[in-house]
This record gives sequence, C-alpha cells and structure tokens, in this order.
Amino acid sequence: MKPFVTVLLAVACGVLWSTTTLLAQEDMRTVPNDVFMAPQRPPAVFVHDEHNTAAGIDECNRCHHVYRDGQLVEDESSEDYRCSDCHAETDTDDGMPALMDAFHGNCKQCHLEKGKGPIMCGECHQRP
Repeated sequence: MKPFVTVLLAVACGVLWSTTTLLAQEDMRTVPNDVFMAPQRPPAVFVHDEHNTAAGIDECNRCHHVYRDGQLVEDESSEDYRCSDCHAETDTDDGMPALMDAFHGNCKQCHLEKGKGPIMCGECHQRP
C-alpha cells in the first residue's frame, strides 16, 4: 500500500507542477526568432500588454508600422503580419533593415530615447 501512495503522490505532484508551469507561462510572450537560421540568443522576452500599459502605448502602429516608398504611413498598422514578412534575415538592396536590425532599431532605440527599459542583450534575451 505504501508504494502505491508514494507513486500516487509523485504523479499528483507532477500534474500540479506541470499545470502551474503552464499557467505561469500563459502570460509569458517572446519576440519570435524562429525565422533566423542560427539564432545566437534565445527569443527576447516580451509581455505585450504589460509592456504597452507600462509604456503608455495605445496605438498599435507605434510598433507595428507600415512604410511605403521609404515613408511611414501614419494610419496603417502591420499587426496582422510578422516582422519577417517585410524584413529579411540579412540586409537586402531595397534599403529595408535586416530583421535583427529592425527589432533592435524599433525596441532598443525607443528604450534609449525614453531612458527606460532594457538595452543590454541579456536583459531581453534571457536564457532559460
């Protein structure tokens, strides 16, 4: 009887641990880096709604921008697209920043301008 209780307790602890882990990660979001052939760092941790609330960002196109002929289109948003739909992994001849440069240019540059938010690699790209 004692081994049965031990096994049952171990299974219950495993289920409880996996459930709380899943629930804890429900709010966790990352900036996708699955388009990079050989990413050198883990994806940047980014909790979208929490970030926007803290930063006072109400308009999606502040980050999800659209450019045409090199000009920002003020009233359009690219939120239904992945960044990699417009930005290639490496530099191209069309003047469009490479994907990593676009991420860093948009996110890190804003943090530098506002004097808030992470700017060092390991602050965003957190190893598990």
